[in-house]
Amino acid sequence: MIESNSRRDFLKSSFAAGLGLTAGSLPFQAFSARPASGMQFGLVTYLWGKDWDLPTLIANCEKIGVLGVELRTQHAHGVETSLSSLQRTEVKKRFEDSPVTCLGYGSNFEYHSPDPNVLAKNIQETKEYLQLCKDIGSTGIKVKPNNLPADVPKEKTIAQIAKSFNEIGDFAGDLGQIVRVEVHGHLTQELPNMKAIFDQVESPHVKICWNCNPEDLLPPGLEANFNSVKKWFGDTVHVREFNEEGYPYQDLFKLFAKMDYQGWILMEARTEPTDRVAALREQLNLFNTLKENALGIV
Repeated sequence: MIESNSRRDFLKSSFAAGLGLTAGSLPFQAFSARPASGMQFGLVTYLWGKDWDLPTLIANCEKIGVLGVELRTQHAHGVETSLSSLQRTEVKKRFEDSPVTCLGYGSNFEYHSPDPNVLAKNIQETKEYLQLCKDIGSTGIKVKPNNLPADVPKEKTIAQIAKSFNEIGDFAGDLGQIVRVEVHGHLTQELPNMKAIFDQVESPHVKICWNCNPEDLLPPGLEANFNSVKKWFGDTVHVREFNEEGYPYQDLFKLFAKMDYQGWILMEARTEPTDRVAALREQLNLFNTLKENALGIV
């Protein structure tokens, strides 16, 4: 069910008032399944939200102004397929009653195994979690390709992964969901291999989630690798801490600004600070600076 505009407007105005802002001046508008305009900042609960139950997760995100979350599998919030129909409705209502948007589920499902039983299990469980995503009011699931086994011809595995994406993509489309493919895994996180997979993906409901890997910088470089797959970008991107050295985040933000990217930039942090709320607030401030600088360049 899509929330009414009047209810969203009320939540937006209420949240802005709590920050001493008008709704129009709110710098992180996240009151729909897709951000209203431009790049918006959110959280993957990988480390910084792993032991927060759902009320705590939502409250902390509201407190900071981080208004999009991707729920990671097997974490304390406990949003799994074991939830009953009533429990799924309760999760959905928690987000409907909050300015925080649940973007979906971050799974570990993968499709490269040469064992047909393992492959079938991953596909089937992906479909079960896509139904969960629909039931809780989110918009999609994050999956991985994850490897190109050395004892299988590369082209065969690439075709198998693409075929799997097409199957789950068609299933997702019937539910109004998106399959977000994280650029991840041994060899599969190299952009030429990701492009080779997506060259065979026909489902319009399967999109790439850029993942800010060191491999992005391999020859021919960040911009060329970015441009080679950007036509398949979806509505989520994973980033690491912006103040960690080694990745050219300002250059990345410039590339996103050039293409007028309309999506969520999700912090998938790797560190474990004592005060994660303060750390997340710091990352939001860094995000705003990177975004402003990129928009000023374009």
